[in-house]
Amino acid sequence: MKSALITGANGFIGQKLCSRLDASGVKVTKLVRELVGISIERQYKCELGFDLIPEVAFEGVDTVFHLAGVTHDLKNSPNKDKLYIDINVVVTEKIAMLAAKKGVKSFIYVSSVKAGGVSSSKECMNENDEYKPDGIYGQSKRNAELKLLKIWEKTGIHICIVRPSLVYGPGVKGNLLNMLKAIEKGWFPPLPEVGNRRSMIHVDDLVDLLLLVESDKRSNGEIFIATDGNFYSSNTIYKSMRKSLGMKNIKWAVPNFIFLFIAKIGELINSMFPFPFDLYRYNKLLGDECYSSDKIEKMLGFKAKRSFDELESYK
Repeated sequence: MKSALITGANGFIGQKLCSRLDASGVKVTKLVRELVGISIERQYKCELGFDLIPEVAFEGVDTVFHLAGVTHDLKNSPNKDKLYIDINVVVTEKIAMLAAKKGVKSFIYVSSVKAGGVSSSKECMNENDEYKPDGIYGQSKRNAELKLLKIWEKTGIHICIVRPSLVYGPGVKGNLLNMLKAIEKGWFPPLPEVGNRRSMIHVDDLVDLLLLVESDKRSNGEIFIATDGNFYSSNTIYKSMRKSLGMKNIKWAVPNFIFLFIAKIGELINSMFPFPFDLYRYNKLLGDECYSSDKIEKMLGFKAKRSFDELESYK
């Protein structure tokens, strides 16, 4: 790989990927919402879903890493369905078609484990498990995957789809960052040990995986789940965050029935006005999100090097 185009280059994963590519001598072109830095060479400003995608950005590119998309919690947004479809599905298809048209050799798509749906069993999901996606976000990611596989069959461009589990590491954003800040300020209650299992992956390990599937021809046309190979309970995550902040461990925890009670109250109140905690939030906090990365470990030899139990400070 000599040149690469990264969408979402200024994001949490994108910045790490760009740094690694730059360090290895790869010519990096960025497709971003806002131009960053003094030098804007090889940066193209484009609000995906609203602006015309600049075809010139694909000139001379060997690989496209498509990271950009709508990932935020838009549960209560009135336009969420249209945003997810327009950006996660329609734009992804357009970018892949442009890549094939411009002679790009490889297209690596960062999807989500949510694309595989939600299992009712206690078994960890793998790439062969295809349930109905839970909500428009997961559905939009799955629809984008299906569009890409059709492009792969039609054009022959090397396409690989990666489904990351929850990504952590310095510079993390979203719910993990919100939780970390709340713990630091003393607002977040100690979570009970309910024996739930959650899959995660460090951002540096995810970057390793993305570079691996780009370089290994065996990844062509494949879908891979990305985890660090471990499972964490919400209680373990809470304790690891406290440790990373230099805070002492707390030996007590708020009982699970209290969280569940408040969640059920929230369900009733939500019909009248928004309430910050309901059954949806309860499952996000204390439910299972367990996935297997056995496929990529066995097929390509991927092995994560980091663990959330060894979480470094985010500061």
